[in-house]
Amino acid sequence: MSRTSPPAPSDRFDGSDSVGSAGSAGKAVGEPAALEPTSGAVVHRRQTAPFWSAPFARRTWQEFGYLWVALLLSPVGFTYAVFTVSFTAGIAVTVVGLFLGGWLVLGARGWGAAFRGLGRGLLAVDVPAPAPHVARRGFWRRLGGLLGDAPGWRALAFVTAAFPLAIVAFTVSVTFLAVALGGMTHWYWSRWLPAQQAPDGSWHRGTQLGTGWFVDTTPRQVALAALGVLFALLWAQVTLAMGHLFRLLTLALLGPTQTSARVQHLERSRGQAVAEGDARLRQIERDLHDGTQARLVAVAMQLGEAREQLASGGDAAEALALLDTAHASTKDAMVELREIARSIHPPALDNGLAVALDSLAARSAVPVTVDVDMSAVPGPEVETIVYFCAAELLANVARHARASGAYVRLDEVDGALRLRVRDDGVGGAAPRAPRPQGGSGLAGLRDRVATVDGTLEVDSPPGGPTVVTVNLPLTVAG
Repeated sequence: MSRTSPPAPSDRFDGSDSVGSAGSAGKAVGEPAALEPTSGAVVHRRQTAPFWSAPFARRTWQEFGYLWVALLLSPVGFTYAVFTVSFTAGIAVTVVGLFLGGWLVLGARGWGAAFRGLGRGLLAVDVPAPAPHVARRGFWRRLGGLLGDAPGWRALAFVTAAFPLAIVAFTVSVTFLAVALGGMTHWYWSRWLPAQQAPDGSWHRGTQLGTGWFVDTTPRQVALAALGVLFALLWAQVTLAMGHLFRLLTLALLGPTQTSARVQHLERSRGQAVAEGDARLRQIERDLHDGTQARLVAVAMQLGEAREQLASGGDAAEALALLDTAHASTKDAMVELREIARSIHPPALDNGLAVALDSLAARSAVPVTVDVDMSAVPGPEVETIVYFCAAELLANVARHARASGAYVRLDEVDGALRLRVRDDGVGGAAPRAPRPQGGSGLAGLRDRVATVDGTLEVDSPPGGPTVVTVNLPLTVAG
């Protein structure tokens, strides 16, 4: 099912357009550039080092430094973990003493923070901190909250696993590096080695490899130096591999779990939705009080004056003028009430989402093509969100994008609703905070979409085109 308002844009959207991921820095249709707010997601900043230049790459030496620091810290962290478990088990009979064990578990968060900081500085991976501990009320609930602190236990698991891994990783990395440096410089320092007698009675100064085989000739020195170069290249790869093991361990144990991150996201979305709803109610109250109510008060006064004119036998023409003014004010008040009602629930949605999108396209300042291809009927909450998202994005196109047209497509993909709005404007747009003069901007749209577990994805390279994709469930559980 396809609907089209005035001339379609020359640069239509097709399925080949790329769209940025939900977690990446996005851009709103036609909005001026701004910084993307922190998403709280895991961020990798490491760069790929070519095989031949890896021994000289900064990343390699940073991860080698991480292995040194991990070797120094992990024994202390392992001791802390063993003490925490043994002390808590030993003091469990006192019950009250379990608070000490709980505080030790909670203190393990410090180890997690320390290794997250190391990972951020030396492994180039930013892992968000878990949610802060919230003390519960009541003796048993408080005790259970301390002893059951999941981030604390995960940090204890990390330092426990990091101890043997640090020993193995450091030993293997340093061994490869020592062999590499020794092989490449053997030609120089081998002259100071003590002389050794071979089985045939000859004397040699050089490293002995096997029975009676010494590295003390030029061809053998060159071969050993070449072997050292090979081990240097392998050392870099081994070091990066060991660093990556720590990176995986950090990601697995020191960040928030999927469940806790999900809870945080839902709590944040709920708070934003409540704040947005409260702000909207206050705006409606101001509109009614300062606009419609004041206009109706004026109508009542004008009608009262007209009645007094007619009752006292006054000038009928003046009374008629007052009635005309009251009639015009009444029509203006009705228009204002319709606008307020439309901002709460657009009447066009009563005839379906496709018709509502058509009405938006018809009122747009730029030509808009609307294409709807779906068989399922979304829930009313989802329809409202789609409508307001499309209205805000098309308004941004008209205000900022300097576009000749826009294309709106609504379809169903894998049991979910997808709205795409594209313009052929200048691009280079980015999200920003809600605007005081009206409109919520991309930040507000993203918050609105998140309240029903949806996502908003944006692609807006400099020069355009700009494509915004909104993914929503068809219905909201309630």
